[in-house]
Amino acid sequence: MNWLPLALLTALCLALYNFFIKLAANHVPPALGAVVLQLVAAGIGAVWLLTLRAQGQALPVSGKGVGLAALAGLGVGLAEILTFIVFQRGVSASVGTPVIVGGSVLLTAVLGLVVLREQLTLAQAGGLVLIVLGIGLVARGH
Repeated sequence: MNWLPLALLTALCLALYNFFIKLAANHVPPALGAVVLQLVAAGIGAVWLLTLRAQGQALPVSGKGVGLAALAGLGVGLAEILTFIVFQRGVSASVGTPVIVGGSVLLTAVLGLVVLREQLTLAQAGGLVLIVLGIGLVARGH
């Protein structure tokens, strides 16, 4: 299967993630919201893992892979709590989410360039510049 439909489905899931954090932010403390979110996510992951295992799929594990996944979990856990706090401070979803998501895309690209030594085409670099401009325009006045 082509990667693009999966990436667009992922974008939809992340949109729902941000949208529901915005809705929940004024109804639950950030730490509790993040824990509930993570427990549900862990449950979905566990069901998927058990399904793969029941189908007899090999699940090779390395210490490095587990460590890197744990670091990703640290990042997402902190991001969840901070997203709840951002939305509790009254920023709209149409402003806060583009700044958070756009900023994460930009910073991930920079990490890819600096740490992983990835290359960018001119068009891709232009896209990153547009993200910076977009973040500036969206955040302007807030």
